[in-house]
Amino acid sequence: MPLPPPPTLVPMTHIDCEVRALVTLGTGPYGERRYVPLGGGTVRGPELNGTLVEGGVDWQVQRADGALDIAAHYVIRADDGALIEVQSHGLRHGPADVMARLGRGEAVARDEYFFRTLVRFTTGAPQWAHLNKVMAVACGEREASRVRLDLYRLT
Repeated sequence: MPLPPPPTLVPMTHIDCEVRALVTLGTGPYGERRYVPLGGGTVRGPELNGTLVEGGVDWQVQRADGALDIAAHYVIRADDGALIEVQSHGLRHGPADVMARLGRGEAVARDEYFFRTLVRFTTGAPQWAHLNKVMAVACGEREASRVRLDLYRLT
């Protein structure tokens, strides 16, 4: 039986998020557990526009193999006032020297490392209810005080 055609990625939105200082909880059984408080930001794109509600958190585990497990949880306030919960789980990794530069807050080109997440949405706003059935893939870029994400809806 032949495989069905592959899913496509449709540009959905761009998120530009302010990030606060990293807080570490120390090394546990699975690696260094830490989090980054998320500030405000903008959401702009063909399918979703709004702002980030300050107070989200990006939980992370710095693994022994150098990869970073990511679990971000935040809220978008759409331009019409609707609130949309976002849960994003993913992975960031790259060559040790590149990851060290990122850790120091240096500028690193997006194509020098891997930063991808799977994004899910939840909302009770009727005009955005379709997002409850959407999965998106985000391609990220980390800067010293910002994270930039390009989200693509998976069809």
